[in-house]
Amino acid sequence: MVSLTDYIREVPDFPVPGILFYDITTLIQNGDMFREAIRQLAEKVKSWAPIDLIAAPEARGFIFAAPLAAELGAGLIPIRKPGKLPFKTISKSYDLEYGTNTVQMNIDAIQPGKRVLLVDDLLATGGTMEACRQLVVECGGQVIGAAFIIELLFLNGRNKIKMDKIETLIKYEK
Repeated sequence: MVSLTDYIREVPDFPVPGILFYDITTLIQNGDMFREAIRQLAEKVKSWAPIDLIAAPEARGFIFAAPLAAELGAGLIPIRKPGKLPFKTISKSYDLEYGTNTVQMNIDAIQPGKRVLLVDDLLATGGTMEACRQLVVECGGQVIGAAFIIELLFLNGRNKIKMDKIETLIKYEK
């Protein structure tokens, strides 16, 4: 049986020396496996319904969040790098495994009380997703959980994210 793991390419020393990058482009290039990844994510989170919105950081988070939102009948909220959204935004900065970054969201993207699922391709240190969670909460949204394609268990990212429900499809020990 073919596994999603068979479609993840490992790229050493990217984006900086010493980092092993888990590349999802080889997964999304295969239509059947891409569809299977979305099906598996939907299966893992459908019991969290209702899901009003899915919020995802650019750029790889969008790849999985958009078809998942369509599958679940939810709206999609893009969380972007600074300067990419044309309206008033709120921002959060966070630490990466190899530096720092900032994400922004339109200030009116989420109506208070809306139930929001966070989605990204990879859970590493948890910094990106925790920043996204804070943005959603600051706008009055209720974060119901997060879903990822890949989790790097050895970086303990889920411990940084302040939520109970976290689902991943592929887990790497090292």
